Amino acid sequence: MLTMESQCFISVFNFIALFILAPNFYRHSFLTVTASSARTDCYDDYGRPQRCLPEFHNLAYGKRIYASHSCGKPPRKFCKWQLRGHTCHVCDSRIPSQTYPVKYLTDLHNQNNVTCWQADPKQSRENVTLILSLGKAFDITYISLQFCGPRPESMAIYKSLDFGKSWRPYQFYSGSCSRVYGRPRKAFADRENEQEALCTDAHLIRPLQGGRIAFSTLEGRPSASDFESSFVLQEWVSATDIKIVFNRISAVSKRQEYKYYAVSDLAVGGRCRCNGHAGRCPISRDGKPVCECKHHTAGNNCEQCKAFFNDRPWRPATETSANECVGK
Repeated sequence: MLTMESQCFISVFNFIALFILAPNFYRHSFLTVTASSARTDCYDDYGRPQRCLPEFHNLAYGKRIYASHSCGKPPRKFCKWQLRGHTCHVCDSRIPSQTYPVKYLTDLHNQNNVTCWQADPKQSRENVTLILSLGKAFDITYISLQFCGPRPESMAIYKSLDFGKSWRPYQFYSGSCSRVYGRPRKAFADRENEQEALCTDAHLIRPLQGGRIAFSTLEGRPSASDFESSFVLQEWVSATDIKIVFNRISAVSKRQEYKYYAVSDLAVGGRCRCNGHAGRCPISRDGKPVCECKHHTAGNNCEQCKAFFNDRPWRPATETSANECVGK
């Protein structure tokens, strides 16, 4: 019989799979907005202001990822179990056909031609870190990793709100939550502390080879159904950078060549954070995304009123009110 945490993990997996495998039918029920109904127009047909949102994207696709470790220097043998036994190969950075670079994390994920980033088996004894820098604040819906090697026994996801200067925990995965991270195993946050990073062991469903670990930022948060009224959760989903740390490899074998981290796809679903005052978030001349603010708002995230439009305090737009800044 499945535990409550396992059921929760499976529900998150299905939740994420809906976005990754069928992006045209993406639904973000927690934010009370669906991709099909999310308005990119900030004014209706009569010129009246309305809440508008930039399009939803896989924010990691095609982006450069920092990896603390990658295999190939020196060349190293690695092996993996398959249905008909095991196969072994060599990772060698000198030979293009035998490389497993970090760019494979965010290339086009083709199930018929899987490409993988891989850490050296010896490096898997250490903490291995991946960092995605987004360039500005985004509202994050999910973070997903598809593995082509053994899933980690212990893994942590962190977020930054200040471009990597400081980090806050988002989610922990471990078979020993209290020993590794000093946290209890827990699937649901308390209403008094909805920004609590939870820890689960539900990702260790066997077999441990391959599979996906998927984290939904609002899963298990009591106020998720009333997201518009929860400034705590609105801040919780916001991030400028995402960091993933593999702390311990799963014990799939005693032999070192079977113990390594390998990921074929890193996906981060979300949209540019513009507080409902921009329908577009184009790339600026300096290569960073910028909200194209409307409703007489300004700022990186449309988080303030323009000069001479301060007759009432700035507020984020909602489904029922655009909260346009007003001037004389």
